[in-house]
Amino acid sequence: MAEEKHHHHLFHHKKDEEDKPVESVYSETTTGYAETGYSSGGPGGYGESTVEGYGATTISTESEVDYRKEEKHHKHLEQLGEMGAVAAGAYALHEKHKEKKDPEHAHKHKIEEEIAAAAAVGAGGFAFHEHHEKKETKEEEEEAQGKKHHHLFG
Repeated sequence: MAEEKHHHHLFHHKKDEEDKPVESVYSETTTGYAETGYSSGGPGGYGESTVEGYGATTISTESEVDYRKEEKHHKHLEQLGEMGAVAAGAYALHEKHKEKKDPEHAHKHKIEEEIAAAAAVGAGGFAFHEHHEKKETKEEEEEAQGKKHHHLFG
């Protein structure tokens, strides 16, 4: 009786789908370099045009920054860092508990606790960094809108 081996892959591809050609979702006018702003014939010069798909082209200049989008991005990364810090801290506490309950493997649990604690500190530092990036983006937006801040103490 021959047993079949089942391999577990990350993306579970099927052989039928691999043989099919991939259909393009872009129209013919959006292929090439002219629409992406990389050629001299592109609208406005280098890097000023972006292709969004399905034939839509958005033109923006580098001085025009979407501060709300950038602030939201930093907020999400800050929250991600916070969640990482909480998760790693919880795992460190779990390993500390295991260290007491399983004296036979106490050294292993102690090492894993210290690694998790270091990961928690790193994630907390990342969250702190993103918090300051978010504040900086907010200040840049206010400056761009004409609001003035008087920094009296530093």
